[in-house]
Amino acid sequence: MTRILVTGAGGFIGHHLVSYLKGSGHWVRGVDVKYPEYTATDADEFLLLDLRRWENCLQATNGVEEVYALAADMGGMGFISSHHAQILHNNSLINIHVLDAARTNGIKRYLYTSSACVYPEFKQTETNVTALRESDAYPAQPQDAYGWEKLIAERLCMHYREDYGVETRIVRFHNIFGPLGTWDGGREKAPAAMCRKIAVAKITGNHEIEIWGDGEQTRSFCLIDDCVKGIYKLMQSDYAEPLNLGQDRMISINQLADMIADIAGICIVKKHIDGPQGVRGRNSDNTRLKEVLGWEPEVSLEEGLAHTYRWIEAQVQTRTIACARTSDDAELGL
Repeated sequence: MTRILVTGAGGFIGHHLVSYLKGSGHWVRGVDVKYPEYTATDADEFLLLDLRRWENCLQATNGVEEVYALAADMGGMGFISSHHAQILHNNSLINIHVLDAARTNGIKRYLYTSSACVYPEFKQTETNVTALRESDAYPAQPQDAYGWEKLIAERLCMHYREDYGVETRIVRFHNIFGPLGTWDGGREKAPAAMCRKIAVAKITGNHEIEIWGDGEQTRSFCLIDDCVKGIYKLMQSDYAEPLNLGQDRMISINQLADMIADIAGICIVKKHIDGPQGVRGRNSDNTRLKEVLGWEPEVSLEEGLAHTYRWIEAQVQTRTIACARTSDDAELGL
């Protein structure tokens, strides 16, 4: 049994990772500024700490052997394209302080969660884009402040390994989705937002949904179950260079909407509007992932979306019922 710290344990991926690590027989401390939103944590210990502060990072990393560093101020395209200063400031403080606190407390292994946003925008200008290899990150031109911050943190991990002997691991996520993730409020990612829009369309009978841009922008999407399995495999490996983790099946946002509508059992009308779209196309080259881990994501996009849609539809229904009851109570003066 390894004593493990998961930062960002109140968030989507961190919450799932805590449960996976507990299921693998480890002792887990979760740390975040908030508790998980939808279900209780499985962590043995959960601390509410602001990891932008050095003393809190020392407390968080004390008495553990491994750190999975997931804490970040982040969200979907709408959020990361409009909060550059906030993201760069907060995440830089978190990454510098947590990594140095881990070194100070003698942590054996440290896994940093990076992002496909580190890849240059000039390699992602077409919808039918060539899948991104890990070596494509340089020459550097990341997407937005979020991408620059992730790339700098990767460099920081590399130098801490070289200079201080901290065994760092770096994973680059490609659009992770699944149940128990943010699905409204502005920080949700594309699959969750699309599931919400289509669930609302199904419930209200208004089948028109809004899509930012022409909907032909392309991405690959990876279910959270495969994500946490891949993270764990990478941490156990000897591989210290950045590694992609995502599906290598690329689809358009329009296709994503149609797939979810089929799952919901409705026909939709797409209304394309102005909005942040990010890069034109992005896909993961999983060649190195398969070589290093002898594994690649296993759950199909259709299966993952069906699982996710059912959960989000239930959330939308619950909120709709709650709003209706509140309105009835107001009318009755209760």
